Amino acid sequence: MVTVLSGGTGTPKLLSGAGSVFPPEETTVVANTGDDIELGGALICPDLDTLLYLGGGELDQELWWGIDEDTTATHEELARLAEAAGYESGPRYLPADRQTEGRQIARWRRFSAVAEFMYVGDRDRAVHLTRTGRIDEGASLTTAIAELAAAFGVPWELLPMSDDPVATIIHTPDGPQHFQEFWVARGGEPTIEGVEFRGAGRACPTDRVERALEQPVVIGPSNPVTSIGPMLALEGVEAALAEAPVVAVSPFVEDRVFSGPAGELMAATGREPSTAGVAAAYPFVDAFVLDEADGTELDRPVVRTDTEMNDEADARRVAQAVDEALAVIA
Repeated sequence: MVTVLSGGTGTPKLLSGAGSVFPPEETTVVANTGDDIELGGALICPDLDTLLYLGGGELDQELWWGIDEDTTATHEELARLAEAAGYESGPRYLPADRQTEGRQIARWRRFSAVAEFMYVGDRDRAVHLTRTGRIDEGASLTTAIAELAAAFGVPWELLPMSDDPVATIIHTPDGPQHFQEFWVARGGEPTIEGVEFRGAGRACPTDRVERALEQPVVIGPSNPVTSIGPMLALEGVEAALAEAPVVAVSPFVEDRVFSGPAGELMAATGREPSTAGVAAAYPFVDAFVLDEADGTELDRPVVRTDTEMNDEADARRVAQAVDEALAVIA
């Protein structure tokens, strides 16, 4: 049995080829929900949805987002209407008093559907509407995700990190921005002054997540700040990881990051943007998988391989290195 902590695209890429190493029926995947937003009244869970579609064989693996060959008629019509009506484009936050009223699970991350700033396909939107409808009917996010995972035929147990809302907020010179505004709408260009996991102090991991953290844990090459950071901000998670065997795959090769804003985010939060910085941020990790070109010396066991993943064969190679690292610390 193994538990995988996932966010962004790095860990899903690992999971795409890990099935022959870690049997799906013995694998639990816990996903970050700090990136979630409510857009036009529908709850969008990017990291959970990437795993839903990957597990169901439906993921667009060119974008690592959305359903492959999905149509976008609704998204395009929203853009046409906004232009025709003269509405300002870009992220349109609902007013401050609307951010915390109504359904609790969407707090601090509510956007209008006017001039929709995030690409949402038509089938993808049906998933968001179904999930939101189930929550409005009284289901938890965990329950709604389990039902959707069954509908897609996802082979792992897929869990959100919490049923409580947590919003990753990037503080910039222009004011606070939800991570989706910062990364999707602004292209990660604003200067990062700080990162806040709003609501984490009141959020808790679910009982199922707590049980999953009693198993050996794998942290894929996800962004340590915005993909894994929201999970670590939940009470009890770091303590649980300190008790479990944990292997992490570095998203860096020394000081070069494979993709995304991990380097800038780590520097902005006072961490060295490098493999050494990842190790310092993860004191609970017992062993690391590093790229064979990464000469970083760590104070914990290291297994090296080519950690760049462009296809399932690459992912299988990295998963085998993870399995080797788990054997070292067993």
